[in-house]
Amino acid sequence: MVIVRPVHLADLDNLEALAALTGIGLTTLPKDREYLTKRIRNSERAFQSIPDKPAGESYLFVMEDLATHAIIGACGIVSKVGGFEPFYSYSIEKTHFHSDVIGVNKEVPILKLHEEHDGPAEIGSLFLHPDFRHDGNGRLLQLVRFLFIAEHPDAFEQTIVSEIRGVSDDNGRSPFWDAIGLHFFDIDFRRADYLSIVNKHFIADLMPDHPIYIPLLPKEAQNVIGVPHEQSKSAVKNLQLEGFTFANEVDIFDAGPVVQCPRDQIRTIRQSQRAIISEIVGKIESPRFMIARSAGEFRACQGQLDITPTGVRITKEIGDALKIKAGESIRFSPMPEK
Repeated sequence: MVIVRPVHLADLDNLEALAALTGIGLTTLPKDREYLTKRIRNSERAFQSIPDKPAGESYLFVMEDLATHAIIGACGIVSKVGGFEPFYSYSIEKTHFHSDVIGVNKEVPILKLHEEHDGPAEIGSLFLHPDFRHDGNGRLLQLVRFLFIAEHPDAFEQTIVSEIRGVSDDNGRSPFWDAIGLHFFDIDFRRADYLSIVNKHFIADLMPDHPIYIPLLPKEAQNVIGVPHEQSKSAVKNLQLEGFTFANEVDIFDAGPVVQCPRDQIRTIRQSQRAIISEIVGKIESPRFMIARSAGEFRACQGQLDITPTGVRITKEIGDALKIKAGESIRFSPMPEK
């Protein structure tokens, strides 16, 4: 059994070991002990006092294997992007060219730098240990955040976005970065990707703000605009099933797609319910649900439950995993089909 819960400082060593496996392109979960310590402390403060209005709080969750107490995954939410550190992306737009002389009327796609200071909420930092990518663990880790948002909707902006990892190879080469960013920053993609989490000011200093004509880019760069990394394709599919669509924006470094959905239209949130546990039993035959306790520290897992006129019945295994008993409340939502 695995559970998802808030990160704690005691998880630092395990989280650092997990971050060492993420590779290139997962900007917000680097193998940087100082950064991870800061991120954990910020998350602990956010969970201790969940506000009624989003102000950029950062929540970091970990997935724990209860059999070994190992940290096997991580995921995060930022309640609102922008503000002190703007959210940068390229919006994909079209510019119109017309000439009566030669009879040309043409639309040309462009990339336009977008700097957002009053942005939406964002989900990110998703990574699962390769040995545990089975039995729906990946879907649970990715989607269970929406149960937390459903429990505290006012703490998050009304639109949720996700910046999907774009195309890069095993050596950290990004064809999109090589075509644009490399010429202005004079550093490789790996270095730029890391620096973007430390201090975003260099982006404003060096990134050109004039439109970039897509047809003038090398074909290799054009072909990866809005294309997710091979390892991110299943995550994109899960988000599409939740109602997310392409936002016509891409990451400024690797051109990975940005997807978005109105908070209250997300499938997990729409279908979630809160109920009192009426009984804890040995075994239940039912479809699988994502289940989280409503009171106390957030704690969630997947398993069976039975909806009754007086509440819900859950199994003892679920009760033990969530550290919950009859008479207490849970929030749950159906796990999506494979």
